[in-house]
Amino acid sequence: MDILRIAVLGIAGVLLALLLQKEKSEYSMFISMAVCICIFIYILGKVETVINFAKKMQTFVAVDQTYITLILKMVGITYVAEFAMNICKDAGYAAVGNQIELFAKLSILVLSIPVLTVFLETVGSFL
Repeated sequence: MDILRIAVLGIAGVLLALLLQKEKSEYSMFISMAVCICIFIYILGKVETVINFAKKMQTFVAVDQTYITLILKMVGITYVAEFAMNICKDAGYAAVGNQIELFAKLSILVLSIPVLTVFLETVGSFL
């Protein structure tokens, strides 16, 4: 089970970081970041499964590929931004993390403009 591997990696990294924090606090932060990056790389492997599912779903339902691509981009932006934001906040740079979060929200809004436009045109045609 993959969750056990990730949980053990996370706990081991935290314990090692706690041990190093007393002597070399800068190494503690690097250990934490390294564990986060390892977990994130493992997550990227799982993203392939989600993309394959989205492609399979597209064959079952007559949905334009553009919409599925937009949804996957939005989900990707959300995960990457959350990851980067948390690392910045853990390193003590909450302001940078908040700016990453704001940029991600605006990026998702920009990506959704074509979908909102089509939705409004469709609603307008019914009225």
